[in-house]
Amino acid sequence: MSKKNLQDDQQNVLWIKPSIHPLKSGTINKFGSRPFTDIQSDVDGVPVHELIEKYGSPLFVISEKQQRGNSRRIQRAFSSRYPHVQFGWSYKTNYLNAVCNVFHQEGLWAEVVSEFEYKKARNLGVPGHKIIFNGPHKSREILNQAIDEGALLHIDHLDELLLIDDIANEKKKPVPVAIRLNFDTGYTENWGRFGFNIESGQAFDAAAHISNSKYMNLIGLHSHIGTFITDGRAYVSQIEIMCQFMDEVESKTNCSIDYIDIGGGLASMNSLQGAYLPPEQYIPTIEEYAALICDALLKEMKTRCANREKDLLLILETGRAMIDDAEVLITSVIANKQLPDGRRASIMDAGLNLLFTSFWYDHKIVPTRELTGVAEETVLYGPLCMNIDVVRKSIQLPPLKLGEPMVIKQVGAYNNTQWMQFIEYRPNVVMVHEDQTVSVVREAENLQSMNSLDRLPDHLSNPFSDAPTIVSALEEKPA
Repeated sequence: MSKKNLQDDQQNVLWIKPSIHPLKSGTINKFGSRPFTDIQSDVDGVPVHELIEKYGSPLFVISEKQQRGNSRRIQRAFSSRYPHVQFGWSYKTNYLNAVCNVFHQEGLWAEVVSEFEYKKARNLGVPGHKIIFNGPHKSREILNQAIDEGALLHIDHLDELLLIDDIANEKKKPVPVAIRLNFDTGYTENWGRFGFNIESGQAFDAAAHISNSKYMNLIGLHSHIGTFITDGRAYVSQIEIMCQFMDEVESKTNCSIDYIDIGGGLASMNSLQGAYLPPEQYIPTIEEYAALICDALLKEMKTRCANREKDLLLILETGRAMIDDAEVLITSVIANKQLPDGRRASIMDAGLNLLFTSFWYDHKIVPTRELTGVAEETVLYGPLCMNIDVVRKSIQLPPLKLGEPMVIKQVGAYNNTQWMQFIEYRPNVVMVHEDQTVSVVREAENLQSMNSLDRLPDHLSNPFSDAPTIVSALEEKPA
Protein backbone atom coordinates (compact mmCIF):
# COMPACT_ATOMS: atom_id res chain seq x y z
CA MET A 1 0.00 0.00 0.00
CA SER A 2 1.34 3.41 -0.90
CA LYS A 3 2.09 6.00 1.76
CA LYS A 4 -0.65 8.27 0.32
CA ASN A 5 -3.30 5.50 0.42
CA LEU A 6 -2.32 4.66 3.98
CA GLN A 7 -2.73 8.29 5.01
CA ASP A 8 -6.16 8.46 3.30
CA ASP A 9 -7.31 5.29 5.13
CA GLN A 10 -6.12 6.69 8.45
CA GLN A 11 -8.10 9.89 7.89
CA ASN A 12 -11.30 7.92 7.26
CA VAL A 13 -11.03 5.92 10.51
CA LEU A 14 -13.24 7.16 13.36
CA TRP A 15 -11.03 7.87 16.38
CA ILE A 16 -12.38 6.23 19.53
CA LYS A 17 -11.26 7.36 22.97
CA PRO A 18 -9.28 4.58 24.67
CA SER A 19 -10.89 3.17 27.78
CA ILE A 20 -10.48 0.31 30.24
CA HIS A 21 -13.46 -1.84 31.20
CA PRO A 22 -13.42 -4.93 33.46
CA LEU A 23 -14.77 -8.10 31.84
CA LYS A 24 -17.73 -9.45 33.82
CA SER A 25 -19.25 -12.10 31.64
CA GLY A 26 -22.93 -12.83 32.20
CA THR A 27 -23.59 -10.02 34.66
CA ILE A 28 -26.23 -7.32 34.32
CA ASN A 29 -25.38 -3.67 34.78
CA LYS A 30 -27.85 -0.89 35.63
CA PHE A 31 -28.66 -0.48 31.93
CA GLY A 32 -29.46 -4.17 31.37
CA SER A 33 -27.47 -7.11 30.09
CA ARG A 34 -27.63 -6.03 26.43
CA PRO A 35 -27.40 -2.25 26.57
CA PHE A 36 -27.62 -1.54 22.87
CA THR A 37 -28.71 -3.94 20.16
CA ASP A 38 -31.69 -2.47 18.28
CA ILE A 39 -31.56 -0.67 14.97
CA GLN A 40 -34.28 0.67 12.66
CA SER A 41 -33.21 1.36 9.11
CA ASP A 42 -36.67 1.85 7.55
CA VAL A 43 -40.30 2.68 8.24
CA ASP A 44 -42.60 0.10 6.66
CA GLY A 45 -39.97 -0.67 4.03
CA VAL A 46 -39.04 2.94 3.20
CA PRO A 47 -35.36 3.56 4.14
CA VAL A 48 -34.76 6.25 6.74
CA HIS A 49 -31.92 7.79 4.72
CA GLU A 50 -34.28 8.25 1.75
CA LEU A 51 -36.87 9.93 3.98
CA ILE A 52 -34.25 12.36 5.30
CA GLU A 53 -32.91 13.12 1.83
CA LYS A 54 -36.37 13.98 0.53
CA TYR A 55 -38.13 15.52 3.54
CA GLY A 56 -35.33 16.70 5.83
CA SER A 57 -34.39 16.17 9.46
CA PRO A 58 -35.97 16.25 11.95
CA LEU A 59 -38.97 14.41 10.51
CA PHE A 60 -42.11 12.82 11.93
CA VAL A 61 -43.10 9.62 10.12
CA ILE A 62 -46.52 7.99 10.56
CA SER A 63 -47.28 4.40 9.58
CA GLU A 64 -50.75 4.09 8.09
CA LYS A 65 -50.41 0.30 8.29
CA GLN A 66 -49.73 0.41 12.03
CA GLN A 67 -52.60 2.85 12.59
CA ARG A 68 -55.09 0.58 10.88
CA GLY A 69 -53.68 -2.49 12.57
CA ASN A 70 -54.00 -0.90 16.01
CA SER A 71 -57.57 0.19 15.29
CA ARG A 72 -58.67 -3.23 14.10
CA ARG A 73 -56.98 -5.03 16.97
CA ILE A 74 -58.53 -2.89 19.70
CA GLN A 75 -62.01 -2.93 18.16
CA ARG A 76 -61.82 -6.70 17.71
CA ALA A 77 -60.62 -7.18 21.31
CA PHE A 78 -63.68 -5.38 22.71
CA SER A 79 -66.40 -6.29 20.19
CA SER A 80 -65.58 -10.00 20.55
CA ARG A 81 -66.24 -9.73 24.29
CA TYR A 82 -69.20 -7.32 24.44
CA PRO A 83 -71.97 -6.96 21.83
CA HIS A 84 -72.35 -3.16 21.67
CA VAL A 85 -69.13 -1.16 21.54
CA GLN A 86 -68.27 2.14 19.89
CA PHE A 87 -64.86 3.82 19.85
CA GLY A 88 -64.31 7.56 19.55
CA TRP A 89 -60.97 8.87 18.31
CA SER A 90 -59.54 11.33 20.83
CA TYR A 91 -58.69 14.38 18.71
CA LYS A 92 -56.47 16.00 21.34
CA THR A 93 -54.10 13.00 21.12
CA ASN A 94 -53.22 13.73 17.49
CA TYR A 95 -55.52 15.83 15.32
CA LEU A 96 -53.57 15.80 12.06
CA ASN A 97 -56.22 15.44 9.36
CA ALA A 98 -54.69 12.31 7.83
CA VAL A 99 -54.45 10.60 11.23
CA CYS A 100 -58.07 11.41 12.07
CA ASN A 101 -59.47 10.22 8.76
CA VAL A 102 -57.57 6.93 8.85
CA PHE A 103 -59.35 6.20 12.13
CA HIS A 104 -62.69 7.46 10.83
CA GLN A 105 -62.34 5.11 7.84
CA GLU A 106 -61.88 2.33 10.39
CA GLY A 107 -65.23 3.19 12.00
CA LEU A 108 -64.19 5.42 14.90
CA TRP A 109 -66.30 8.43 15.81
CA ALA A 110 -64.72 11.77 16.79
CA GLU A 111 -64.20 12.65 20.45
CA VAL A 112 -63.58 16.38 20.79
CA VAL A 113 -63.10 18.80 23.67
CA SER A 114 -63.34 22.29 22.12
CA GLU A 115 -65.01 24.36 19.43
CA PHE A 116 -61.83 24.08 17.34
CA GLU A 117 -61.85 20.28 17.49
CA TYR A 118 -65.61 20.08 16.88
CA LYS A 119 -65.39 22.21 13.74
CA LYS A 120 -62.31 20.31 12.62
CA ALA A 121 -64.23 17.04 12.84
CA ARG A 122 -67.18 18.49 10.91
CA ASN A 123 -64.79 19.87 8.28
CA LEU A 124 -63.32 16.38 7.86
CA GLY A 125 -66.79 15.05 7.07
CA VAL A 126 -67.76 13.56 10.44
CA PRO A 127 -71.55 13.92 10.90
CA GLY A 128 -72.72 15.55 14.11
CA HIS A 129 -74.33 12.39 15.49
CA LYS A 130 -70.90 10.70 15.38
CA ILE A 131 -69.17 13.38 17.44
CA ILE A 132 -68.73 13.01 21.20
CA PHE A 133 -68.44 16.53 22.61
CA ASN A 134 -66.57 16.65 25.95
CA GLY A 135 -64.67 19.41 27.71
CA PRO A 136 -65.43 22.28 30.09
CA HIS A 137 -65.49 25.09 27.51
CA LYS A 138 -68.42 25.14 25.10
CA SER A 139 -69.78 28.50 24.00
CA ARG A 140 -73.46 29.16 23.31
CA GLU A 141 -72.65 29.42 19.61
CA ILE A 142 -71.00 26.00 19.34
CA LEU A 143 -73.63 24.39 21.60
CA ASN A 144 -76.34 25.70 19.26
CA GLN A 145 -74.57 24.10 16.32
CA ALA A 146 -73.89 20.83 18.13
CA ILE A 147 -77.51 20.53 19.26
CA ASP A 148 -78.81 21.18 15.75
CA GLU A 149 -76.41 18.58 14.35
CA GLY A 150 -77.20 15.90 16.92
CA ALA A 151 -73.82 15.62 18.66
CA LEU A 152 -73.46 13.63 21.86
CA LEU A 153 -73.20 16.40 24.46
CA HIS A 154 -71.39 15.50 27.68
CA ILE A 155 -72.08 18.17 30.30
CA ASP A 156 -69.11 19.10 32.46
CA HIS A 157 -70.51 21.57 35.03
CA LEU A 158 -73.69 23.22 36.30
CA ASP A 159 -73.26 26.43 34.29
CA GLU A 160 -73.09 24.39 31.09
CA LEU A 161 -76.15 22.40 32.15
CA LEU A 162 -78.15 25.60 32.69
CA LEU A 163 -76.93 27.02 29.36
CA ILE A 164 -78.03 23.90 27.44
CA ASP A 165 -81.38 23.96 29.23
CA ASP A 166 -81.83 27.60 28.18
CA ILE A 167 -80.96 26.77 24.55
CA ALA A 168 -83.33 23.79 24.58
CA ASN A 169 -86.16 26.01 25.84
CA GLU A 170 -85.42 28.54 23.10
CA LYS A 171 -85.51 25.84 20.43
CA LYS A 172 -88.48 24.06 22.01
CA LYS A 173 -87.05 20.71 20.99
CA PRO A 174 -85.79 17.64 22.89
CA VAL A 175 -82.05 17.71 23.58
CA PRO A 176 -80.47 14.39 24.62
CA VAL A 177 -77.46 14.84 26.90
CA ALA A 178 -75.00 12.94 29.09
CA ILE A 179 -73.23 14.08 32.23
CA ARG A 180 -69.59 13.60 33.12
CA LEU A 181 -69.02 11.96 36.51
CA ASN A 182 -66.06 11.97 38.86
CA PHE A 183 -65.54 9.63 41.80
CA ASP A 184 -62.95 7.66 43.74
CA THR A 185 -62.12 4.30 42.12
CA GLY A 186 -59.64 3.34 44.81
CA TYR A 187 -56.95 2.88 42.14
CA THR A 188 -56.52 6.27 40.51
CA GLU A 189 -56.43 9.89 41.59
CA ASN A 190 -59.88 11.43 41.34
CA TRP A 191 -59.94 14.06 38.59
CA GLY A 192 -62.41 16.14 40.57
CA ARG A 193 -62.03 19.26 38.44
CA PHE A 194 -64.04 17.62 35.64
CA GLY A 195 -67.69 16.68 35.80
CA PHE A 196 -70.09 16.12 38.71
CA ASN A 197 -69.01 14.28 41.85
CA ILE A 198 -70.98 11.19 42.83
CA GLU A 199 -69.95 10.95 46.51
CA SER A 200 -71.07 14.51 47.35
CA GLY A 201 -74.48 14.08 45.70
CA GLN A 202 -73.67 16.67 43.04
CA ALA A 203 -74.02 14.15 40.21
CA PHE A 204 -77.48 13.01 41.30
CA ASP A 205 -78.61 16.63 41.65
CA ALA A 206 -77.53 17.23 38.04
CA ALA A 207 -79.42 14.14 36.88
CA ALA A 208 -82.52 15.24 38.81
CA HIS A 209 -82.36 18.71 37.27
CA ILE A 210 -82.23 17.19 33.77
CA SER A 211 -85.10 14.86 34.67
CA ASN A 212 -87.23 17.87 35.61
CA SER A 213 -86.29 19.80 32.48
CA LYS A 214 -88.97 20.24 29.86
CA TYR A 215 -86.70 19.45 26.92
CA MET A 216 -83.45 17.87 28.14
CA ASN A 217 -83.21 14.08 28.31
CA LEU A 218 -80.43 12.28 30.18
CA ILE A 219 -79.40 9.33 27.99
CA GLY A 220 -75.73 8.77 28.87
CA LEU A 221 -73.10 8.73 31.61
CA HIS A 222 -69.47 9.60 31.00
CA SER A 223 -66.32 9.46 33.09
CA HIS A 224 -62.60 9.59 32.41
CA ILE A 225 -60.64 8.31 35.40
CA GLY A 226 -57.10 9.20 34.36
CA THR A 227 -54.28 8.74 31.91
CA PHE A 228 -51.75 5.95 31.28
CA ILE A 229 -53.64 3.60 33.60
CA THR A 230 -51.60 0.43 34.11
CA ASP A 231 -53.89 -1.29 36.64
CA GLY A 232 -56.93 -2.67 34.83
CA ARG A 233 -58.80 -3.03 38.14
CA ALA A 234 -59.36 0.73 38.01
CA TYR A 235 -61.72 0.21 35.05
CA VAL A 236 -63.55 -2.60 36.85
CA SER A 237 -64.16 -0.26 39.78
CA GLN A 238 -65.19 2.54 37.40
CA ILE A 239 -67.84 0.38 35.71
CA GLU A 240 -69.23 -0.87 39.00
CA ILE A 241 -69.58 2.69 40.35
CA MET A 242 -71.11 4.03 37.13
CA CYS A 243 -73.65 1.20 36.91
CA GLN A 244 -74.59 1.64 40.55
CA PHE A 245 -75.16 5.35 39.92
CA MET A 246 -77.14 4.56 36.76
CA ASP A 247 -79.36 2.18 38.74
CA GLU A 248 -80.04 4.91 41.32
CA VAL A 249 -80.82 7.53 38.68
CA GLU A 250 -83.17 5.29 36.70
CA SER A 251 -85.02 4.14 39.83
CA LYS A 252 -85.51 7.65 41.26
CA THR A 253 -86.06 9.75 38.11
CA ASN A 254 -87.70 9.32 34.72
CA CYS A 255 -84.32 9.09 32.99
CA SER A 256 -83.35 6.10 30.87
CA ILE A 257 -79.65 5.57 30.19
CA ASP A 258 -78.65 4.25 26.76
CA TYR A 259 -74.87 4.28 27.06
CA ILE A 260 -71.91 4.62 29.37
CA ASP A 261 -68.70 6.21 28.15
CA ILE A 262 -65.64 5.15 30.17
CA GLY A 263 -63.24 7.56 28.46
CA GLY A 264 -59.69 6.53 27.65
CA GLY A 265 -56.42 6.21 29.53
CA LEU A 266 -55.25 2.85 28.16
CA ALA A 267 -51.45 2.82 28.33
CA SER A 268 -49.12 2.36 25.37
CA MET A 269 -45.88 0.40 25.52
CA ASN A 270 -43.81 3.51 26.19
CA SER A 271 -41.52 3.39 29.21
CA LEU A 272 -42.44 5.76 32.01
CA GLN A 273 -39.53 7.57 33.61
CA GLY A 274 -38.62 5.96 36.92
CA ALA A 275 -40.17 2.60 36.03
CA TYR A 276 -37.87 -0.26 37.00
CA LEU A 277 -39.39 -2.92 34.76
CA PRO A 278 -39.71 -2.75 30.96
CA PRO A 279 -43.22 -1.77 29.82
CA GLU A 280 -43.94 -5.25 28.46
CA GLN A 281 -43.83 -6.54 32.04
CA TYR A 282 -46.22 -4.13 33.75
CA ILE A 283 -48.52 -2.67 31.06
CA PRO A 284 -51.56 -4.83 30.18
CA THR A 285 -52.12 -5.85 26.59
CA ILE A 286 -55.15 -4.53 24.73
CA GLU A 287 -56.76 -7.96 25.10
CA GLU A 288 -56.18 -7.92 28.88
CA TYR A 289 -57.78 -4.46 29.18
CA ALA A 290 -60.72 -5.64 27.07
CA ALA A 291 -61.28 -8.78 29.12
CA LEU A 292 -61.37 -6.88 32.42
CA ILE A 293 -63.63 -4.09 31.15
CA CYS A 294 -66.07 -6.25 29.22
CA ASP A 295 -66.35 -8.92 31.90
CA ALA A 296 -67.11 -6.23 34.49
CA LEU A 297 -69.84 -4.69 32.34
CA LEU A 298 -71.40 -8.07 31.48
CA LYS A 299 -71.49 -8.89 35.19
CA GLU A 300 -73.29 -5.63 35.92
CA MET A 301 -75.75 -6.23 33.08
CA LYS A 302 -76.64 -9.67 34.48
CA THR A 303 -77.12 -8.49 38.05
CA ARG A 304 -77.88 -4.81 38.52
CA CYS A 305 -79.29 -4.23 35.02
CA ALA A 306 -81.06 -7.55 34.43
CA ASN A 307 -84.44 -5.95 33.69
CA ARG A 308 -83.19 -3.64 30.96
CA GLU A 309 -84.81 -4.08 27.55
CA LYS A 310 -81.49 -3.70 25.71
CA ASP A 311 -77.79 -3.80 26.52
CA LEU A 312 -75.96 -0.61 27.25
CA LEU A 313 -73.78 0.81 24.52
CA LEU A 314 -70.17 0.91 25.72
CA ILE A 315 -68.19 3.89 24.42
CA LEU A 316 -64.42 4.22 24.72
CA GLU A 317 -62.31 7.27 23.80
CA THR A 318 -58.94 5.64 23.31
CA GLY A 319 -56.10 7.82 22.03
CA ARG A 320 -52.59 6.90 23.14
CA ALA A 321 -52.96 3.13 22.69
CA MET A 322 -54.19 3.70 19.12
CA ILE A 323 -51.47 6.01 17.80
CA ASP A 324 -48.35 6.02 19.99
CA ASP A 325 -46.50 3.19 18.24
CA ALA A 326 -47.68 4.28 14.77
CA GLU A 327 -45.34 7.29 14.61
CA VAL A 328 -41.60 7.85 14.96
CA LEU A 329 -39.42 10.95 15.03
CA ILE A 330 -36.26 10.87 12.93
CA THR A 331 -33.55 13.18 14.28
CA SER A 332 -29.87 13.74 13.49
CA VAL A 333 -26.75 14.53 15.52
CA ILE A 334 -25.64 18.15 15.10
CA ALA A 335 -22.87 18.27 17.74
CA ASN A 336 -20.97 16.18 20.28
CA LYS A 337 -19.35 17.31 23.49
CA GLN A 338 -18.07 16.12 26.84
CA LEU A 339 -19.83 17.38 29.96
CA PRO A 340 -17.94 18.68 33.01
CA ASP A 341 -18.74 15.46 34.89
CA GLY A 342 -17.06 13.41 32.17
CA ARG A 343 -20.18 12.07 30.49
CA ARG A 344 -20.57 12.13 26.74
CA ALA A 345 -23.35 14.29 25.25
CA SER A 346 -24.82 14.60 21.79
CA ILE A 347 -27.01 17.44 20.55
CA MET A 348 -29.85 16.46 18.22
CA ASP A 349 -31.86 18.60 15.81
CA ALA A 350 -35.09 17.66 17.61
CA GLY A 351 -35.84 18.69 21.18
CA LEU A 352 -38.67 19.31 23.61
CA ASN A 353 -40.29 21.67 21.13
CA LEU A 354 -41.18 18.53 19.12
CA LEU A 355 -41.07 15.86 21.81
CA PHE A 356 -43.10 17.13 24.74
CA THR A 357 -43.58 13.58 26.02
CA SER A 358 -39.87 13.40 26.90
CA PHE A 359 -40.90 15.01 30.18
CA TRP A 360 -42.43 11.70 31.34
CA TYR A 361 -41.24 8.95 28.94
CA ASP A 362 -37.84 7.41 28.35
CA HIS A 363 -38.49 6.99 24.66
CA LYS A 364 -36.71 4.16 22.93
CA ILE A 365 -34.02 5.73 20.71
CA VAL A 366 -32.19 3.60 18.16
CA PRO A 367 -29.73 4.16 15.29
CA THR A 368 -30.38 3.23 11.69
CA ARG A 369 -27.27 1.06 11.44
CA GLU A 370 -25.00 -0.98 13.64
CA LEU A 371 -22.70 1.39 15.52
CA THR A 372 -19.10 0.64 16.43
CA GLY A 373 -17.14 1.65 19.49
CA VAL A 374 -17.55 1.30 23.23
CA ALA A 375 -20.99 2.24 24.55
CA GLU A 376 -20.93 4.89 27.26
CA GLU A 377 -23.52 6.72 29.29
CA THR A 378 -24.68 9.56 27.05
CA VAL A 379 -27.04 12.52 27.45
CA LEU A 380 -29.10 13.45 24.39
CA TYR A 381 -29.98 17.13 24.18
CA GLY A 382 -32.20 19.02 21.78
CA PRO A 383 -31.17 22.20 19.87
CA LEU A 384 -33.03 24.74 22.02
CA CYS A 385 -31.32 27.43 24.07
CA MET A 386 -32.80 26.24 27.34
CA ASN A 387 -31.27 23.94 29.91
CA ILE A 388 -34.32 21.68 30.22
CA ASP A 389 -34.14 20.65 26.56
CA VAL A 390 -33.19 17.03 27.31
CA VAL A 391 -34.42 14.25 25.04
CA ARG A 392 -32.87 11.46 27.16
CA LYS A 393 -31.14 12.01 30.49
CA SER A 394 -29.15 8.80 30.24
CA ILE A 395 -28.72 6.24 27.49
CA GLN A 396 -25.92 3.80 26.62
CA LEU A 397 -24.57 4.66 23.16
CA PRO A 398 -21.37 4.22 21.19
CA PRO A 399 -19.80 7.40 19.76
CA LEU A 400 -22.12 9.17 17.30
CA LYS A 401 -20.90 10.87 14.13
CA LEU A 402 -22.11 14.29 13.05
CA GLY A 403 -25.24 13.82 10.96
CA GLU A 404 -25.89 10.34 12.43
CA PRO A 405 -29.65 9.72 12.15
CA MET A 406 -31.48 8.30 15.16
CA VAL A 407 -35.07 7.04 15.37
CA ILE A 408 -37.18 7.95 18.42
CA LYS A 409 -40.03 5.48 18.78
CA GLN A 410 -43.64 5.67 19.93
CA VAL A 411 -44.16 9.42 19.59
CA GLY A 412 -47.64 9.44 18.00
CA ALA A 413 -49.57 10.55 21.08
CA TYR A 414 -49.69 14.26 21.97
CA ASN A 415 -46.46 15.38 20.30
CA ASN A 416 -48.23 16.72 17.19
CA THR A 417 -50.77 18.58 19.33
CA GLN A 418 -48.60 19.78 22.22
CA TRP A 419 -45.51 20.66 20.17
CA MET A 420 -44.30 24.24 20.39
CA GLN A 421 -43.27 26.80 17.81
CA PHE A 422 -40.29 27.85 19.90
CA ILE A 423 -36.89 28.87 18.50
CA GLU A 424 -37.00 26.27 15.69
CA TYR A 425 -39.46 25.65 12.86
CA ARG A 426 -41.71 22.62 13.20
CA PRO A 427 -40.74 20.05 10.56
CA ASN A 428 -42.51 18.00 7.91
CA VAL A 429 -44.80 15.19 8.97
CA VAL A 430 -45.13 12.38 6.45
CA MET A 431 -47.24 9.24 6.28
CA VAL A 432 -45.99 5.97 4.82
CA HIS A 433 -48.95 4.24 3.18
CA GLU A 434 -49.56 0.53 2.92
CA ASP A 435 -48.19 0.45 -0.64
CA GLN A 436 -44.96 2.12 0.60
CA THR A 437 -45.73 5.45 -1.06
CA VAL A 438 -45.16 8.52 1.10
CA SER A 439 -47.30 11.64 1.50
CA VAL A 440 -46.60 14.88 3.32
CA VAL A 441 -49.51 15.23 5.75
CA ARG A 442 -48.28 18.46 7.35
CA GLU A 443 -45.80 20.77 5.69
CA ALA A 444 -42.76 22.14 7.48
CA GLU A 445 -42.99 25.68 8.71
CA ASN A 446 -40.93 28.49 7.20
CA LEU A 447 -40.58 32.22 7.75
CA GLN A 448 -43.54 32.98 5.50
CA SER A 449 -45.88 30.61 7.32
CA MET A 450 -44.70 31.87 10.70
CA ASN A 451 -45.25 35.51 9.71
CA SER A 452 -48.62 34.88 8.05
CA LEU A 453 -50.60 35.77 11.19
CA ASP A 454 -48.39 38.66 12.29
CA ARG A 455 -49.58 42.21 11.67
CA LEU A 456 -47.00 45.01 11.66
CA PRO A 457 -48.22 48.59 12.27
CA ASP A 458 -47.06 51.05 9.60
CA HIS A 459 -44.95 53.15 11.95
CA LEU A 460 -42.96 50.04 12.92
CA SER A 461 -42.32 48.80 9.41
CA ASN A 462 -38.78 50.23 9.15
CA PRO A 463 -36.93 49.64 12.42
CA PHE A 464 -33.92 51.91 11.74
CA SER A 465 -35.29 54.74 9.60
CA ASP A 466 -35.85 57.26 12.41
CA ALA A 467 -33.60 55.78 15.05
CA PRO A 468 -31.00 58.15 16.53
CA THR A 469 -27.39 57.41 15.70
CA ILE A 470 -25.49 56.10 18.68
CA VAL A 471 -21.69 56.19 18.45
CA SER A 472 -20.03 53.36 20.28
CA ALA A 473 -17.46 54.38 22.86
CA LEU A 474 -15.06 52.04 21.14
CA GLU A 475 -15.35 54.06 17.94
CA GLU A 476 -14.77 57.47 19.54
CA LYS A 477 -11.40 59.01 18.88
CA PRO A 478 -9.33 59.97 21.91
CA ALA A 479 -9.18 63.67 22.65
